[in-house]
Amino acid sequence: MKIARIGAPDEEKPVVFRGEECYSLESITKDIDATFWASNGPVRTEQALATGALPLLDIDGIRVGAPIARPSSVICIGMNYAAHAAESGSKPPEVPIVFHKAPNTVVGPYDDVAIPCGSSKTDWEVELGIVIGKRASYLESPDQAPDYIAGFVTVNDLSEREFQLEVSGGQWSKGKSCAGFCPTGPFLVTPDEVDSRDLRLRSWVNDEVRQDSSTADLIFDVNTIIYDLSQYLVLEPGDLICTGTPEGVALSGRFPYLAAGDVVHIEVEGLGRQRQQFTAA
Repeated sequence: MKIARIGAPDEEKPVVFRGEECYSLESITKDIDATFWASNGPVRTEQALATGALPLLDIDGIRVGAPIARPSSVICIGMNYAAHAAESGSKPPEVPIVFHKAPNTVVGPYDDVAIPCGSSKTDWEVELGIVIGKRASYLESPDQAPDYIAGFVTVNDLSEREFQLEVSGGQWSKGKSCAGFCPTGPFLVTPDEVDSRDLRLRSWVNDEVRQDSSTADLIFDVNTIIYDLSQYLVLEPGDLICTGTPEGVALSGRFPYLAAGDVVHIEVEGLGRQRQQFTAA
């Protein structure tokens, strides 16, 4: 199942796709939020689709928002691909590296993003995102993790490297939480349609390939990440976990950082492609 949200910022409406057809979910839920997941929203959606109870929509020309409402937390895993750790000048981590992005960084997959004021090192990062479906705390093993997954999304974990690494005091979130720094979507795809163990991730800057890898190269896989996080914090329905980016970012020194006028495309196999135009601060 592919779930999305469409409409102007802060006015998005929930929808579901079946093939190329789009159906309104407003009779099922007000939004794709914690209440939707806690009230068995996906099952009710399947039932409504099967009975023809959902109205068909014409969405031509309508903005696509993030497929989830603003989460309570955006939790990120750093340096979770060995090659990316190497290009960052670090050894592969022995335990998951965790940092946070501000929840208000979550924006639509095609929204423009402004280069932050004072930025000279804005960077792209294609990532697999996990959306949590029910409250998770102190899981007993990674094998329990799939029961807590609502779905998967494409995420661009945008970063300002000077803010993150040079003026941060050692805390990465300053370089991760600038306005618009977490484009998400276009779809949330439910776990029954996704094999997260081997998904191709790619990014392009001005149509030139930058990243091309697979989640098969994750150091800590999806189940391990959820299990590990649950030992230290409480994951709530609708929370977003960004699982790390592969090699091929500007931090490597092989490519220039982003500037106004640049266009970034990112894609995770089966989860849809994003496009961001970068503008001046």
